Amino acid sequence: MIRPNVINASVSPKGSLETLSQREVQQLGKVGSGGLHQLFRQCALAILNTGARVDNAKTILEAYADFEVQIHQQDRGVRLELINAPADAFVDGEMIASTREMLFSALRDIVYTESELGGPRIDLESSAGITDYVFHLLRNARTLRPGLEPKMVVCWGGHSISIEEYKCTKKVGHELGLRNLDICTGCGPGVMKGPMKGATIAHAKQRILEGRYLGITEPGIIAAEAPNPIVNELVIMPDIEKRLEAFVRVGHGIIIFPGGAGTAEEFLYLLGILMHPTNRDLPFPVILTGPRSAEAYLQQLHAFVGATLGAQAQQHYRIIIDDPTEVARGMAAGLKEVERFRRERNDAFHFNWLLHIEESFQRPFDPTHANMEALQLSLDMPPHELAANLRRAFSGIVAGNVKDKGIRLIEQHGPYRIHGDPRIMQPLDALLQAFVDQHRMKLPGGADYEPCYRVVS
Repeated sequence: MIRPNVINASVSPKGSLETLSQREVQQLGKVGSGGLHQLFRQCALAILNTGARVDNAKTILEAYADFEVQIHQQDRGVRLELINAPADAFVDGEMIASTREMLFSALRDIVYTESELGGPRIDLESSAGITDYVFHLLRNARTLRPGLEPKMVVCWGGHSISIEEYKCTKKVGHELGLRNLDICTGCGPGVMKGPMKGATIAHAKQRILEGRYLGITEPGIIAAEAPNPIVNELVIMPDIEKRLEAFVRVGHGIIIFPGGAGTAEEFLYLLGILMHPTNRDLPFPVILTGPRSAEAYLQQLHAFVGATLGAQAQQHYRIIIDDPTEVARGMAAGLKEVERFRRERNDAFHFNWLLHIEESFQRPFDPTHANMEALQLSLDMPPHELAANLRRAFSGIVAGNVKDKGIRLIEQHGPYRIHGDPRIMQPLDALLQAFVDQHRMKLPGGADYEPCYRVVS
């Protein structure tokens, strides 16, 4: 990575951190000197580096090794002092407004996460307790807005996609925006940006001034995939599992575009939840889509689901090829069903309390070599349990591809070894190889992709 110019600057918050108690200010100050400093520094650098075509957290951190952020207390709140920050985050010496908002959103979430963990009401030993924790984190970020009808559409897909696929995501986002629907993504580039970009134009056409472009991420991902500047609500969850739960609790329907290992992880997580018997009658519209050129990819992903989780899993989604209007119409119709269902059961529109999520989908998975090798992948398992372990396998591959910790583990110990039933390993290996061949594992133009895994039957 070629390092651009840097700048020193002092920045004050605008938004939720403008009015703080003295205790909160002191707590924020501790972040600047305590164990959370490195985490906040890493997230801050990613946000300031928005726009860079790099998807390797280790590369970014090494390129800006002398970047520093210091938190200073003031009578009215806090001030951030940035040293050797990426100059692209500034215009004529002033930080871009969206960057400043996201910078203080990161500070808000990291501090609140830590403060909540020390509180007596937090219970991370039960499924209900974990869901309650996710709720509190989202509520503190002002993401939950009671009274709004279901219209938050989550868009999943890869950060490394073709121009044709990116244009497709913009067209779908435009059609969604014309129907007054909001967009939630993982907040980065590629599929995470395209639907938001399309929706902004559509919202302007419809004179919608309060369009929501919600980005949900976690520290390991944001360091490698900086938020795109369209995001007007950024939420940083503590780990990937709580990030995934936030998506399905806040979102009312999900559209899945072409992607790589991260998209497969999200898809398997969703299918595993929807396949649980408790969720059998719960409406949750899911659509797989892409341009005509992505049809083979989508069919391969569909076949992988059939080979591993069975035909029942394939009933939980539709595939629509090269028809953004039909995607938006199908999603809008599905959201009407969601609204009807929740009204009948007096369930909240802003948080999907009725969705049952097993603890196996909520417990953080540490992708060490031992844990990856120990994953049970057998067709004899209940399908939703197999989905949980397949999700963990793809989560480990994402860590080895883009996360700083995962990359360093691969450098030290070599590729992960993934064992399992040959009837699962064969389609898994074929799917992963397709991701590699189609440049879905890494952004094009960089170093050749070196697999961080080895599939063993």
